Amino acid sequence: MILMGFRRPFVPLEESLIAQGERLIPWIPGTKLPEEARRADAAVLDFTEAARHLVSVFRLTRQLHQRGKPVATLNRDAPWNKGVRARRIWALRQLRIADIHLTHALQGQTVAPRTHYFPNAADLARYHLHGASLDQLRDPDRYRYAVSFIGNIDDARYPEHRPRMALLRPLQSRLASLGIALELFHSEGMSLPQQVEVIQRSRINLNLGAACDHGGERSWGLPERCYGVPACGGFLLSDARHHATEDFTPDEEWIDFTTLDSCVSRIQALLGDFPRTRRIAEAAHRRVLADHTYACRARTLRALLQPTERRNPKGIALGSHQGPMAPGPHPV
Repeated sequence: MILMGFRRPFVPLEESLIAQGERLIPWIPGTKLPEEARRADAAVLDFTEAARHLVSVFRLTRQLHQRGKPVATLNRDAPWNKGVRARRIWALRQLRIADIHLTHALQGQTVAPRTHYFPNAADLARYHLHGASLDQLRDPDRYRYAVSFIGNIDDARYPEHRPRMALLRPLQSRLASLGIALELFHSEGMSLPQQVEVIQRSRINLNLGAACDHGGERSWGLPERCYGVPACGGFLLSDARHHATEDFTPDEEWIDFTTLDSCVSRIQALLGDFPRTRRIAEAAHRRVLADHTYACRARTLRALLQPTERRNPKGIALGSHQGPMAPGPHPV
């Protein structure tokens, strides 16, 4: 049994864990622990919620560590960390709450003895071809939009998205002056079928900005959009992300840009080479299905949650077996 400590359930990962035979115990950090927590074999805690609720999380981890059971924190919001103050992250580390820290971006503080790159992924239960075929998506006549962006574009209500809109608005104007329309869709009011329809009717789907970016510091990690668009068969053009080369082959499965000027140049070139965009989109689609689904992430997580040596509050070693490491070059 794995205790999942999240305020909002991590639905695609939890569904994949259940499909692989795991029994999950839901818990919201800061609330009373369920009775089943005493029998949990491991815990996976939302990193930011763990930092906000140190007392209840410490009580939980003390119980698990006394029985030699591992605790992992999972961060999908580095480096912003949902605004959690640095002193709370420092306290999380000092209390030795986590044995393993899983993060979509290997930047920032180390809070556990083992840190692993744990990227986002495609939620295939929701983002997939939806009845279309890759062959059908090779037809240039089916496309309605030259360039589109689906995401949170309400920067008045969500200030964290102001940097994104500060780039999207001038980009839209620049492209309009060249006769290229950039369509902006606010995802909050769209159904899933509507989102997939836009992805599959757009020659270029943009990824620009993420809520986890922190001021001028861009997250190294890739938003879910970077996996979901290819899963639906769409072509993605993204702002540059440090970890992109860990997940995709540049120029074959991944195309990015670094500045507004380079974005405009990329768009012009890509709109003039439709066959290339489809080759890249299909290669990215295959890569996502092979390596970047939440079923893949669930298998990695289950491998990492194997017993590993730790010490209880009295300094006595508990457990003696080093669990298998996640594939890839990033355990630190």
